[in-house]
Amino acid sequence: MRLVIAEGSSILRAGLAHVLADRGHELVAAVHDARALPALVREERPDALIANVRLAPDWRDEGVGAALDARRDRAGLGVLLFAATPDPAHVARLFATGTSGLGYLLQDRMADADQLVDSLAQVAKGGTVVDPRMVGALAVRAVPSGQQAGGGALAALTEREREVLALVAQGRSNSAIAARLFISSGTVEKRLASVFDKLAVPSGPEDNRRVLAVLHYLKEQQSEQNPEVLWPAPDRRPRLRAVREAA
Repeated sequence: MRLVIAEGSSILRAGLAHVLADRGHELVAAVHDARALPALVREERPDALIANVRLAPDWRDEGVGAALDARRDRAGLGVLLFAATPDPAHVARLFATGTSGLGYLLQDRMADADQLVDSLAQVAKGGTVVDPRMVGALAVRAVPSGQQAGGGALAALTEREREVLALVAQGRSNSAIAARLFISSGTVEKRLASVFDKLAVPSGPEDNRRVLAVLHYLKEQQSEQNPEVLWPAPDRRPRLRAVREAA
């Protein structure tokens, strides 16, 4: 694969470049400033982009906006974002308009070269990668399980399926859900499989599917309360100026 890296630390950039080159991938460019990223992607036309959420100039969440701008300019670009700590707002923003070809990992996962390379391969071919620990982070945004679902895809779920999904959104395992609802783990698995099907969650590792189902849940539940808190409208994001800077 042809890859672009966006990372503020020169040491981490060099480390990523070494690992990826050792696995046979071509690093075509590396930058530290989010403003340079969209133009760089247009010029180099990589297969995938790996970027830190926090980039220059302000070191907040510039990496998210820059990656989405770059992907809008280059259809089919695989994007893998990473962050030192989980932030539900970043994940929600990344997946606000779709999940294909997008991924989000916590930074300590980057130490596993096999997982890093596999994650990049997944997003490059249109798959989805989500760090399973994001379920716990997203749980703080969850609506209590007793609240009724609104319209949209959640309306297709049965009451029992919504109960299971709400508990998944609270970060509970299948066995914990079974104990809470006084049902078997097998029943939980069947209801969760039905949830995945009705919400059109793409096939893949169950950890990823659980997180994506939670994103559906939070998006639709919160849309009636304060849609700007977790799900900002994509067209309200300011486009970053395409300023080319040296890596």
